[in-house]
Amino acid sequence: MTTPNEGVTDDSEIDAVRTGTPPEFEQIVERHRRELRTHCYRLLGSAADAEDAVQDTYLNAWRARRTYSGRAPVRAWLYRIATNSCLQMLRHTTRKASPTPPPPPGSPATRVAPCSTVPWLSPIPDDLLGIAAPRDDEPDEVVALRDSVSLAFLTAIQMLAPRQRAVLLLRDVLMYSANESAELLDISVAAANSALQRARARLRTLHDVGAPQDGRGSSTAQRRLVSLYMRAHEQADPHAIVAILRDDARLSVSPQGLAWTSRAEITQPYVDNMNALGVWRCRAIRANGQPAVAHYLRATGTADFEAFSLVVLDIRGDSIVEIATFTDPDLFGLFGLPARLP
Repeated sequence: MTTPNEGVTDDSEIDAVRTGTPPEFEQIVERHRRELRTHCYRLLGSAADAEDAVQDTYLNAWRARRTYSGRAPVRAWLYRIATNSCLQMLRHTTRKASPTPPPPPGSPATRVAPCSTVPWLSPIPDDLLGIAAPRDDEPDEVVALRDSVSLAFLTAIQMLAPRQRAVLLLRDVLMYSANESAELLDISVAAANSALQRARARLRTLHDVGAPQDGRGSSTAQRRLVSLYMRAHEQADPHAIVAILRDDARLSVSPQGLAWTSRAEITQPYVDNMNALGVWRCRAIRANGQPAVAHYLRATGTADFEAFSLVVLDIRGDSIVEIATFTDPDLFGLFGLPARLP
């Protein structure tokens, strides 16, 4: 999906890494912060955990700087440290995804597990990933980058074993060779290839990787649907939201683990809850390469709109096919949003 641009590490850069002052060392490694954060986020599924992993990477790199030989570029050396930092974190964290619920009778089968099956998964702002605002004539590599951080893809790979996940990302996202991936993970090429084969097979049961997409819609269409979605909330019109959903749309609520898998199922929760909770105000944002909305709620008897939830929308053509809801007000700070609005 994303071809690495390793560049050339010259002797002066090698010396700066190995024997330079802390500011010199930081200047070199800081160039790679954004892509390392993205890599750690893919592995861990959590923006907060990814930031911790990057900090661990820098600390471990500083401690190991004198052992850096310069045979591999600085970027590859840092990816090695970052990948192993993430795997170490995963070894000490109990994470178990919930099984994908079967679709209800009569509803279209869905191959992508709802975000609610991975309770630790959290959205991340596009600007932290280095993803520019979308346009209709984007090059293939930009489209591939968006797909590699989409919630559907991240949900699927979080269900892989950690080493399988790491090999898959190194080979199929970062485009490292089998030898390079094995060296980064300190395993044999045979072990790396075996893990990759198992990961790809498992992923095919969870996510339509490589399958023709039904189109994410133009940036104009996305903006129109986001505007309709926000207006429907602020005007307390749940049926207007239902009208722009595809028949097989999904609604998930994390970390509560709630999920509905068709427009027919989604309708009643919106009708029952939208007006009962209070008055809404919305702000358009971007997360995971997808359009997103920040929801503020003014509950009955209160004066201000309080941060309530972030919603990431998967838009295909002229319909919304997934509404991934995250009811963690602490996420608002990550997106640079205030906790309340007057």
